[in-house]
Amino acid sequence: MRIRGHIGDWPVDLTLELEPAEWAQLGGQLTTAVPAPAVASPATAPARPDDALWQAAREVLRNAGQLNGPELLEHLEGLAGNTAAGKRLLVRLRHSVEVKVESGADAPVYHWVG
Repeated sequence: MRIRGHIGDWPVDLTLELEPAEWAQLGGQLTTAVPAPAVASPATAPARPDDALWQAAREVLRNAGQLNGPELLEHLEGLAGNTAAGKRLLVRLRHSVEVKVESGADAPVYHWVG
């Protein structure tokens, strides 16, 4: 398996080589039984516990228009109450279609595009 990309300005080229037994062991981890999700109509589906936090995170960036990564993370950490939750929100924003991320001089810059 080969993974290529960038972390900031640093290029990443990672190759994972596994023996067939290792692939089988890894695949065995994925074959655990998963219960079928309960079918619920969209109107009655319970809200995810982090939906309010996600909406607040989106609002922070929307109101600012654009923020660099460290500034945005600082806002999100305060909003979420800890660094790990703030980083999860930052990753979620990075992958949102409402956000454009550009490489800045020192840190990525997050732009709200709605």
